[in-house]
Amino acid sequence: MTVYYVNSATGSDRNGGTGQNSAFATLSKVESLTLKPGDSVLLAKGSVFNEQFDIKYSGSEAAPIKIGSYGTGAAPVINSGGDGIHSLYASNIVIENLEISNSGGAAIYGGNVSNWTVRHVEVDKAGSSAEAGSVTFRNSKNVTVEDSKISDVKGDGFWIEKVDGIKLLNNTVTNSHGARADAVQVNDSSNILIQGNHLDQTQADSWKGVIALVRATDAVVEDNTIIGGGFGISAPAGKNVAIRDNDISGFHGYDWSFGIGLGDQGNSRDYDIAGNHIHDGTWGVAITATVDGTSYVRTNIEVHDNVFDDLSKSALKVDRPASGSFYSNTIESGVKAYSISPAIVDAHSFSVSGNRTVADVETVLASSGAKGAAATHAAADPAIVAVHDNLKIFTDTGDAHRGNLLDNDSSDKGTLALRRFGDETVGKHGLTLTGESGVIHVGREGNYAYTLDETKLPHQDGHVSETFSYGINDGTPQHHDADTLTVFIHMDGLLS
Repeated sequence: MTVYYVNSATGSDRNGGTGQNSAFATLSKVESLTLKPGDSVLLAKGSVFNEQFDIKYSGSEAAPIKIGSYGTGAAPVINSGGDGIHSLYASNIVIENLEISNSGGAAIYGGNVSNWTVRHVEVDKAGSSAEAGSVTFRNSKNVTVEDSKISDVKGDGFWIEKVDGIKLLNNTVTNSHGARADAVQVNDSSNILIQGNHLDQTQADSWKGVIALVRATDAVVEDNTIIGGGFGISAPAGKNVAIRDNDISGFHGYDWSFGIGLGDQGNSRDYDIAGNHIHDGTWGVAITATVDGTSYVRTNIEVHDNVFDDLSKSALKVDRPASGSFYSNTIESGVKAYSISPAIVDAHSFSVSGNRTVADVETVLASSGAKGAAATHAAADPAIVAVHDNLKIFTDTGDAHRGNLLDNDSSDKGTLALRRFGDETVGKHGLTLTGESGVIHVGREGNYAYTLDETKLPHQDGHVSETFSYGINDGTPQHHDADTLTVFIHMDGLLS
């Protein structure tokens, strides 16, 4: 395992390259080497390389080839008239702590690659000579891009096509320009996780949107902040797609603009759209198609536990044949709840139940006191079952009383997550609610901690109780169930 050093200012290609004082000067010199599993190529901070870097060799799963940086100061910069970093057929590669700017093509291009990790990479003004995706992967497997920044590029921020196993985690994409540009475009891919990203198309000159997820299989889009564009998330065709806990806003400019849209580029099956805050736009969730008479199947579309406000159209639009339900959503007064075509109403294929209208959504979102009477929805499949929980408190030392809501629940898949508690969505950092007699914090894994508030307790024997509703799923949109946690407080024990 060899470490090679490259310094554009002080290095020389006549050096051996294996020490900081004997660094190479160019990336082309590195390309002339036969890199082996476990080797590293470190670029000096402050260096600028005006050339494309081709990665030709593969690491192993246990010993990937790493491309990174060393020294102090600004990250090393790769400029190129072509791609910044380019690779075909290489596997087990890690790229980290670099900047790629003003490339004529993609900042990073990987074709037929596998097991790549890109992290802490900054991309600026890529794609200057063509509308290429600034980070592009095609026909590949197991690609992770995390904690990276992409700004003011021409073309899509990410272009992902035919990749099995893609993770986009905690990245920032700002202003992807061009007539066909989205912040993220994922086509014909599977096993997708888009999580924790900040995606902002507010100042982009594109008429398109933020996330385009086309013909996806087994995809999760969660905990992202999505701003601007003609649409927030377009998932026009796919199977087993979960879109949850995102903040989606600023999607307008066209009478068709939507927060989340599906149904117009192929069959759409098993969608779970839950826990999103969709606001400041035109339509909320649109199940539609651009051309009449399409024969696409749109089945088992569940839209629940979302918050809708400041929309010029309705929270839900269904104007093409579809089956599913719209339930337990919160809608600000002044926003129309739904627009469903008469033919679909007559077919009784898309149910509406248990939604509520509130005068001020911001108050609801800011409140930690909401609890209790959220509408429940029966499990669509007996593969997942929620069972009532009890917490009995006989004595109190001031510490939290702990338990797990999921311990007595079950799933055929063996995986469970707490998605809703009370009237609120359980986010990645959990949720805290103030009840009638105490404060409870819950996490997605089902753990809870309930702390009594003595100022709210009666001063006589007997008992008091309060009940919280909760909802669970197993990561499959059609598998969900709901039940309750009841807290019994025995005052005689506390007062003795």
